[in-house]
Amino acid sequence: MSGFEDIKEHMEVIGADGVHVGTVDHTDGDRIKLTKMDSGEGSHQGHHHYISRGLVAGVEGDKVRLSANADVAVTFEEEESGAA
Repeated sequence: MSGFEDIKEHMEVIGADGVHVGTVDHTDGDRIKLTKMDSGEGSHQGHHHYISRGLVAGVEGDKVRLSANADVAVTFEEEESGAA
């Protein structure tokens, strides 16, 4: 399993349960910026979300595995400003 520095654009981000959370746009400091395509619904639709480095368990091949299940991980997604 590799670390945060091995995360590359277009990798799939999955929860600990293997469920799709998003797709990496790029890393931005200590966060992963997800593509707009994976931006959620309603007020979250159409803009980027971020996953904190603290949620990353490791990199497995072309997937970024998080330490939380997908349904929990999305509750920790941040806006560009850093707000939840």
